[in-house]
Amino acid sequence: MAFGDFVSICAKTPLPLCSLVGPASTLTGSHGVITTCYARSIELANTIIFEAAAGFAHILALIMTVVMILHVRSKFTAVGRKEITTFFYFYSLLTIDSLLIDCGVVPPGTGPYPYFVAVQLGLASATCASLMINGFVGFQLYEDGTSLSIWLLRLCSVGMFIISFVISLLTFQGWAGLSPTNTIGLFVVVYLFSAIFIAVYVVMQVLLILGTLQERWPLWHIGFGITSLVVGQVLLYVFSDTICNGASHYIDGVFLATLCNLLAVMLVYKFWDSITKEDLEFSVGQRQNNWEVKELLPHDDSMYKESDMYYQPATHVRHSTAGY
Repeated sequence: MAFGDFVSICAKTPLPLCSLVGPASTLTGSHGVITTCYARSIELANTIIFEAAAGFAHILALIMTVVMILHVRSKFTAVGRKEITTFFYFYSLLTIDSLLIDCGVVPPGTGPYPYFVAVQLGLASATCASLMINGFVGFQLYEDGTSLSIWLLRLCSVGMFIISFVISLLTFQGWAGLSPTNTIGLFVVVYLFSAIFIAVYVVMQVLLILGTLQERWPLWHIGFGITSLVVGQVLLYVFSDTICNGASHYIDGVFLATLCNLLAVMLVYKFWDSITKEDLEFSVGQRQNNWEVKELLPHDDSMYKESDMYYQPATHVRHSTAGY
């Protein structure tokens, strides 16, 4: 396997880009690598749905992402609230695009397919870039929630999206000196840069915990998140064909990798929530009665005593002149 070559990878893993890279077929003349094992499709309402299990995982990821976004937005004074929400927005867009591609809404061989795959790779890079920028928020190098912080995050993420999208599309279409058989640039921009972004985020968060926090429990969230991400990538790129054959084509590595990636994102939220404290003095929460009264004050300890002058006991005697 040569560096940046997708032929051996696509032989085991049904990646969306596999039908766009690799040597040209002698029969059709189109580029693409056929994977040895795919998850079976299902028919629903006269519609064929590809990768049904992966589609279910994508829908679950969207639901959980909405829940996490709502929880983050409810913490009005938390540090880095807008920044971490931007990360979840990019992840949501990536999940939606992956759902459209994996389930065959945009099938391979159609005109829009290369563009959707390029968007998917661009969103993957943007998501990793936004995660890396979030890693610097806790150090308070600049005030969070300001225009500087928000636009720095947005510009860096959108910049990586544009770079990955352009490189991917040029590779798929064979433009500007790139070709489906020359995928080194695509591999470096999408895969290598994304791995560097995630590594920088992890290192920054470990330094933040060890240097500024007394609690060490957030390290477990980081550790479990990295473990989940690595396990998902191994299942996707190494054991996908084995899983597919062992499960009788019901699931493959794409399904398990999607679940592992979702778990990693959830642990990112859990880590952020564990190191972020909200200032209740300036927060306006949706829940009422945030302060609970444990016990009532004794009646005799009241500062203000009742005066006999204004105390009028209720009388229940009824005086009526009816009938007289």
